[in-house]
Amino acid sequence: MTTTVSKDLAALEKMTIGELHDRYAELFGERIQSRHRIYLVRRIAWRIQANAEGGLSERARIRAAQLANPTDVRRTPPKWATLGEAPKDAKKVALAATADPRLPPAGAAIVRDYRGRTVRVVVLADGFEFEGERYRSLSAIAKAVTGSHVNGFRFFNLEGRR
Repeated sequence: MTTTVSKDLAALEKMTIGELHDRYAELFGERIQSRHRIYLVRRIAWRIQANAEGGLSERARIRAAQLANPTDVRRTPPKWATLGEAPKDAKKVALAATADPRLPPAGAAIVRDYRGRTVRVVVLADGFEFEGERYRSLSAIAKAVTGSHVNGFRFFNLEGRR
């Protein structure tokens, strides 16, 4: 690392948030909203070093693009991952693990009177059925009935069942 880069990096530690914002805009060509000092210092330091050393090679950029396939990204591993192998029917296990305890079992009906109208919803294994149409959530059904966004569990008086 050259002495100029070392001096620039050392100067970052003494800068105020406003000065860091200005330096960020100078290096990246855009303003940033973050006021997180450590984040700003790290981003600016990375850009200073990348400019001095030449940044990533073309091969590294291509590999990073391949690795960044968003369909493969998970925030948490599946529950069965700690067991060592996937169960025979992982999809059913995943559905059972994510089933909300406030919901009745699949096949049951949820009935509610709303403004003189009887709203009847059938619980399915992977959603709900209302008036012959399938919905992914109770909130979507409540919105179809009321015309505005309503919490589905609250609308059907299911929020206290745990």
